[in-house]
Amino acid sequence: MNATVARTGFTMAATALLLTGCTDIERALNQGGDTPCSEYVTQDADTKRMTITKFVKQQTGTEQEPSGTVVDATIVTVDVMCAGQRNAQTPIKNADVAGIFVVK
Repeated sequence: MNATVARTGFTMAATALLLTGCTDIERALNQGGDTPCSEYVTQDADTKRMTITKFVKQQTGTEQEPSGTVVDATIVTVDVMCAGQRNAQTPIKNADVAGIFVVK
């Protein structure tokens, strides 16, 4: 009986995840500021926007959506910093000018 209840619960949870859509799942799994530059630079524009939005929320410590201008400016900055990082595994939150010249 317990196995049947467990399977039913699992099936219901899986169905709920499918109904919420991939974007919600992506948002939940997105690492934000912990995303390594090597992964960030391969993301499409929508995924980068999700990553940077979560990163800004982590930096500000709020769940309030940041303005589009803040997200756009942060995307440009992180794009430049990650493109030049000598250590591709540097998390985007740690990407900086020094990392362009020395392996951190």
